[in-house]
Amino acid sequence: MDSTLRAVAERIQEASALRMIGDVRDVIGLVVESRGPAGVAVGDVCLIRTGGIAIEAEVIGFRAGRVLLMPLGHLSGVEVGSEVIPLGRPLSVRVGDDVLGRVLDGLGRPLDGKPPVAGRAWALVHRTPPNPLSRPPIHSPLWTGVRAVDGCLTLGRGQRIGIMSGSGVGKSTLLGMLARGAQVDTVVVCLVGERGREVNEFIEGHVASSLARAAVIVATSDEPPLVRATAPLVATAVAEWFRDQGHEVLLLMDSVTRWMMAMREVGLASGEPPATRGYTPSAFAQLPRLLERAGTAPRGCITALYTVLVEGDDVMDPVADAARSILDGHIVLSRQLAERGWYPPIDILQSLSRVMPLVTTAEHRGLAADVRDCLAALREAEDLLNLGAYSPGANPRIDRARKLLPALEQFLRQEAGECTPPDETLASLRRAVGR
Repeated sequence: MDSTLRAVAERIQEASALRMIGDVRDVIGLVVESRGPAGVAVGDVCLIRTGGIAIEAEVIGFRAGRVLLMPLGHLSGVEVGSEVIPLGRPLSVRVGDDVLGRVLDGLGRPLDGKPPVAGRAWALVHRTPPNPLSRPPIHSPLWTGVRAVDGCLTLGRGQRIGIMSGSGVGKSTLLGMLARGAQVDTVVVCLVGERGREVNEFIEGHVASSLARAAVIVATSDEPPLVRATAPLVATAVAEWFRDQGHEVLLLMDSVTRWMMAMREVGLASGEPPATRGYTPSAFAQLPRLLERAGTAPRGCITALYTVLVEGDDVMDPVADAARSILDGHIVLSRQLAERGWYPPIDILQSLSRVMPLVTTAEHRGLAADVRDCLAALREAEDLLNLGAYSPGANPRIDRARKLLPALEQFLRQEAGECTPPDETLASLRRAVGR
């Protein structure tokens, strides 16, 4: 018998002997209400058993003396009187070098048809962010191979940054470029709420070449909401384990918005009142607890990039606004640039890396500022230029920007499979601004 199954069987026998088994009283929507078991706490895992069916569920609260549980699977077959057996532990996943090259579901179980992960350690899924005073300052750049990012929005090792865009603009393509080109030891990818059809496409199209150093955690849109809500916590727990081994980890999550939607479903099902755009207060309360877990540490670091799907391309969407206030910068993808075939469609003027001044030289910052100034001049004069109402020589700043535009465009545009070394990026940046 598998060691995990043996431990569960022993726990069931122990619970039976101590009369700690509860029983299902109600099932309302996504929530199971049970009488007992005694002694469980929020976050503990229980087993709902009826006949030959056994479903794991997490304790999410209490109401009128009853235990509220949300399933980590589908509720088909659960009935009044089904046994609720405490497993005596919070949700945790196996971690270790064995997770590299694997595709796992939102609970850390194999999706790739291979045996279960035989990691040597267990990691708690729900962990508090590290003490802020234990975090070393960010002092070194993380080169990604993407010229627009490395040249104008340089990332630091241990930074957390958001990628904001509407649907179909190129978030997944950019994530794939970062996964392939980033100079890190380990990559952890988390896909939340994705269409099942797109998961294999993303893995084969964007991650396959770097899968040997990557772990992929997937919770598709058809999974129960608690599984979708748990997947980013599992991915972060895996990244934390590698960080604690001294690795420099890149954590890529797509997307925060779909995770927040899952948290909204969990909150509404448990009886929370809706707040901003239907999101529950607990969803916004849990957001910083997730995002703050990444970053620098005394040993190793986690550099995290979180995509944010903004509704109607509105970068002031509540989820985007909340994420932007927590993260160390944001990269905005422009639908207008994407429609012109400009990839990656990064809007440099709306994007910002808050740690770039800490990890770049004065010359590099000056070159990036020059790029921004040229792009700003062109945007300010856009209407005049489109109408043909601008007279050359009227504004030297606009004249210079128009002259440099072809070189700037060549620098900022990049094929998905292209990876540019940092020295070449800086040399191209100098050429783009005519220095």
